[in-house]
Amino acid sequence: MMTLRNGVALAAGLLFGLGLAVSQMANPAKVQAFLDVAGAWDPSLALVMLGAVAVTFVIYRFVLRRPRPVLENRFFVPVGEALDRRLIGGAAVFGIGWGLAGFCPGPAISSLTFGKPESFVFVAAMLVGLGLARLGLGRLAFARASRTVDAESDLREAAA
Repeated sequence: MMTLRNGVALAAGLLFGLGLAVSQMANPAKVQAFLDVAGAWDPSLALVMLGAVAVTFVIYRFVLRRPRPVLENRFFVPVGEALDRRLIGGAAVFGIGWGLAGFCPGPAISSLTFGKPESFVFVAAMLVGLGLARLGLGRLAFARASRTVDAESDLREAAA
């Protein structure tokens, strides 16, 4: 059954995927050219990222002033944690994988629509890696990473 919330999530996902395709962030060759700062560097994806950060910076200030989201009871915002080995190791593995394959999770999933075999191989490997990580790290690590903050207190201070 399609609810309003699911419909909005679907529309947002489609818009996100379209943005990834139009900006060529789902194109591994474009991403690898962006990451090749010592060779044939293509800085165009930096402009895409800069635009995304600018829009997010402005819109977040307006959205977080609301008492609650439109389709949810509270805001779900990550809680800042100290830098630890798992975070740094995960970031390193993510960066190495992004540089080698030219994919990160969002663009890889959206690139499945193009039907390229490397997209399917990457997403399959990513899902296997996620499964292995869950088996190895246990539920406690994932519960800790998904803590939420109540919108009534900390979010108002962050938006000010």
